[in-house]
Order: sequence, then C-alpha cells, then structure tokens
Amino acid sequence: MIPRLHPDRINNFCDAVFAIAMTLLILEIKVPTHEQMEKLGFIGSLRNLIPSFIGFFISFIVTALYWRAHLTIARFAKGYDNRQLWLTVWLLLFIVLLPFSTALYSEYFNHNYTFIFYCSNLVMIGLFHYLLTINIVNKEKHHEELTPNLKNWLKWRASIAPIIWALSIGWVFIEPYSARFLFLSIFVIQIFIDRKHKTN
Repeated sequence: MIPRLHPDRINNFCDAVFAIAMTLLILEIKVPTHEQMEKLGFIGSLRNLIPSFIGFFISFIVTALYWRAHLTIARFAKGYDNRQLWLTVWLLLFIVLLPFSTALYSEYFNHNYTFIFYCSNLVMIGLFHYLLTINIVNKEKHHEELTPNLKNWLKWRASIAPIIWALSIGWVFIEPYSARFLFLSIFVIQIFIDRKHKTN
C-alpha cells in the first residue's frame, strides 16, 4: 500500500498551478494591432475587446473562488492517497484548460457551441472539486473540526456550481441569451446555503 503523500507539497503545487492559470487568462487578451488602431481608433479597438475582458473577469473570479474552495477543503486532508492525488491532477488539468476555453468563448461570444465548450470546462472543474471534497470529507471523517453540519455545507457548496453550469448548457438551446447569465444563480444559492449552515 502506498503511504499517504505529504499535503504541503501537493498544496503548494496546486497554488502554483492556480496562479499560473489566472495569469494566463490576461495573456489571452491580445493588444490591438496598429492596423486596428488606425481603422477603429483607441476607443473602438478597446470596444472590440469587451467580450474578452468580460470572459477574463468571470474566469478570473471563478478560478479564484475554486482556489479558495481548494484551500478550504485541503486543510482537512492530513495526507493524500493515490485517489486524492489523481482527483487533484484532473482538477488542475481543467483549471489549466480554462484560459483557452475563455479565449475561444470570448472570440466567438455569440456562438452557442463555444459557450457549451466553456461551460463544459467549468462543469469538469466543478465535478472534480466535488469528488475531491467528498473524498476528503469521507476519509477524514474523524477530523476534530469536521462536524456533521460542516460536512454537509462543504458537500452542498461543492455541488452547486457544476450543476448550474451543466444546466446552462441545456438552457442555451432554449434561451441562448439568458443561459449566459444563469451562472449568477450560483452566488444566490450559495448565500442561502451559507445562511442555513450558520443557523444550524
């Protein structure tokens, strides 16, 4: 049996990958060319980049929230077994993919299939974060800080985002415009979950 791996090295590696992915998001926004500046002017050139900046902002916040969520759940892990390690690797794979899916969606903002690709990326991030959360909560069930209420809160919080992003994929075929804003409901639902957690 492989012994548990020390969590500090894995968590430090995760922090580095999250930081690199968040930095790469801005590198996907290309500076206007001289030809564009000549043709459209400064304001016009920046106006063309609005979808890219919207995508950058949303993906940056989403990545930051997943980084914070990873910090929250990782502190309960006294060590990583092989399953936890590979769940973490898969989570980071889709975190690293996010700059590309963000750039693709921003470039073709009105195309439903680029939106589906972007949402699918976020579904996979959410799914592996949820699986990692479940794995750590179950494995560390005797952790002194993991009360039943806290376990439920961690599981519920981890489950909301992938469900909403998956619903966005289905909803885009019914109402493409509103599907692009369905993710805002994640924050509303999490507020209610947080309140319920605090009152229990």
